[in-house]
Amino acid sequence: MAFNIVFPIFPGITQLDFTGAAQMLTYVPDVQLCVVTEHGEPVETDSGFDLMPRFSFGNCPKADMVCVPGGAGVFEAVNNDALVEFVADQCRNARYITSVCTGAFILGAAGQLEGKKATTHWGYTSALEQCGATFTEGRVVIDGNLITAGGVTSGIDFSLAVIGEVWDDTLAKSIQLRMEYNPHPPFVGGHPSLSEPGVLAKVQPFYDKALARMQEALSARKSRLN
Repeated sequence: MAFNIVFPIFPGITQLDFTGAAQMLTYVPDVQLCVVTEHGEPVETDSGFDLMPRFSFGNCPKADMVCVPGGAGVFEAVNNDALVEFVADQCRNARYITSVCTGAFILGAAGQLEGKKATTHWGYTSALEQCGATFTEGRVVIDGNLITAGGVTSGIDFSLAVIGEVWDDTLAKSIQLRMEYNPHPPFVGGHPSLSEPGVLAKVQPFYDKALARMQEALSARKSRLN
């Protein structure tokens, strides 16, 4: 029996949120990656190329694990009822419920973060409380069967953590070696806690606006449903 990992994707997805995790997970024996959009249509990523799913909402297998990536399209995605209802339905019987980056807010819209510890991209962490979650520091945060990852590249670390959690550490380590995942970035500063003040000052205004937009999108959903 295949272990189905369902990746719901949407227009404006950050491709590395999806592909970083998917690349590692595809090496797990007997895993089927179920990439899905509402009608099985391709979606444009933030990198200017399209991703072609294999499934639609109507024919997607039931998930053993749900993994929701994020991206700029998440502001619209949290108010896409068909997507949110599909995610909620898939989560009902899934063994593991997971997200990368701002995909956490789609899980939140689907009612999966209430009372949970979670993380997301550093620029959006304060919006997690609108989903009933408690922001918890960490590149990967595990709370029961909920596993959430920080921003973008965290998806690679996340996938290895998931493999260790669901299967075993030896398999995770062998895939890490196979992929030569041995990061030595040329600069220190991939998180605000490590960033030079001048660099953070250039980046922070973008995320101040993005955070406000996320908060507005979540508030709009709550108002619409109430």
